[in-house]
Amino acid sequence: MSELIETGFKEVINLIQNARSNAFKSVNRELITLYWQIGEHISKKVSSDGWGNKTIETLADYIKQNQPDIKGFSAQNLWRMRQFYELYKDNQILSPLVTELSWTHNRLIMSKTKTDEEREFYIKLAINENYSKRELERQLDSCFYERCIASNKNLSPKLQELHPKAGDVFKDSYMLDFLNLPDGHSESDLQKSIVNNLKSFILEFGKDFIFIGQEYRLQAGNHDYFIDLLFYHRELCCLVAFELKIDEFKPEYLGKLNFYLEILDRDIKKAHEKSSIGVLLCKTKDDVVVEYAMSRCLSPSLVAEYQTKLINKQILHDKVEKLASEVEDLQNLEP
Repeated sequence: MSELIETGFKEVINLIQNARSNAFKSVNRELITLYWQIGEHISKKVSSDGWGNKTIETLADYIKQNQPDIKGFSAQNLWRMRQFYELYKDNQILSPLVTELSWTHNRLIMSKTKTDEEREFYIKLAINENYSKRELERQLDSCFYERCIASNKNLSPKLQELHPKAGDVFKDSYMLDFLNLPDGHSESDLQKSIVNNLKSFILEFGKDFIFIGQEYRLQAGNHDYFIDLLFYHRELCCLVAFELKIDEFKPEYLGKLNFYLEILDRDIKKAHEKSSIGVLLCKTKDDVVVEYAMSRCLSPSLVAEYQTKLINKQILHDKVEKLASEVEDLQNLEP
């Protein structure tokens, strides 16, 4: 088979796959719209005719008897449809978006979130990242929303200048509980475990990351140097070097990272790519020390810490509430 013919065949396959994807999305929109309409109907009947648990159970049995081949209309699910409608009916931002997610995704978000802001965060995240059920569930269980809100990003001035969108890509704390690292683990243990769990690692950091290699070799003069992990970020269009530290951040760590970034930009970066970014991923960090160290850093870099055990959601929730209160106090002080 010639290369030209094979290219034509692949185009047909792409057409088939796109059509299937569009058909699935269309069916899903119709299904979610149906659930919305049923929820609206039940909500109004509860208000006007006093429908209760007994009536909904009877309705579920009636549907089963008259439409025996159709699944998903149990009494419990019918009540969820009512909740679904009442939750979003007055929200002009979210009500159009929910049809872009499956019923399973919508149920997860409804059951695990408490505020409109939190729901909006996860709905948009699931749509943009095209999350599977398992991926969305992990982000919900790991308090991704609270961690993003409470994040105190330690970005160098150069990083903010060269990559204005970096603040939307990186966080100051990452949850690596999936690594199952033992207490007293080494940097080698951390690196190997990340590579062995790349799918989960990229899910935590963002799906635009593409893995290039571990112990990536650089050369300067007659010496070899090795970057712990090297990635490429599609949206930022640049290489991202990760240096892993199993202890607290130290200012001297930045010197080594900056050195690596200089080699990457001179010898590895392609002409169309933007300046490389360096990430120091440490066990812990003192934000005051990091702020001093980063203030005169001339390379596009940042410092983040990693957690190996899920943080108590209530602790994160309290931190978010405190931050919101502090912002409100500052706004009240403005003339």
